[in-house]
Amino acid sequence: MTQTVSLSFFRFAGPLARLWALGMMGAARGPLARVPQIGFWKLCGSGTGVGFTPLPNTAVYAILATWPSHEVARAQVAQAGIFRRYRARATESWTVFLSPTQARGAWSGRAPFTPGPAMPGPIAALTRATVKPRIALQFWRRVPDISAMIGSDLNVAFKIGIGEVPLLHQVTFSIWPDEQAMAGFARTGPHAAAIRAVRDGAWFSEELYARFSVQSDSGTWNGASPLAHLPILEPA
Repeated sequence: MTQTVSLSFFRFAGPLARLWALGMMGAARGPLARVPQIGFWKLCGSGTGVGFTPLPNTAVYAILATWPSHEVARAQVAQAGIFRRYRARATESWTVFLSPTQARGAWSGRAPFTPGPAMPGPIAALTRATVKPRIALQFWRRVPDISAMIGSDLNVAFKIGIGEVPLLHQVTFSIWPDEQAMAGFARTGPHAAAIRAVRDGAWFSEELYARFSVQSDSGTWNGASPLAHLPILEPA
């Protein structure tokens, strides 16, 4: 079986719903850990704008989880009580299902993703880093240029910045129609300059980089599936 990663996003409207979502950053840990067949999982908040900013977006939260197969992932995200509770409170939710194809580095001391063969179709990229506190200001000075660049890239189908701890634990996630489109963004402009600065200055105390084949999705984001115009070969 091929490992599947689910990344679920939830949008909350109104102060009470947002306060509930903030509280669930702690309260959801127990229920998530008890979901049958769940592997590695993380609860995350998000940034404002397209997400790549240090300012938190109190309306959007995310759950990342690994599963032993695509079938198990879809069934548990649809049926497990903790996911249903989130959807019941949210005004909108969307989950993308992914199969890892490359992974290097660690997340909270673990290697959470088990790479398998790539599938035809769109790809996703995820980077996760623990920013050294003394470097945080330098790091976030770089982010506005990267955010503007990715926000204007017509190739990117979806992009967001999420994280476990504001300013210090950061995750970037994006979906692209193919590897060529993603590589064109990564190797040029502010993003490439930031990567060089990270390597030269050892800004991170821990980092992980992973690529995925996009398997399928469920729900909507901003009223539609972000994958609606991309060719998806859903696993049998």
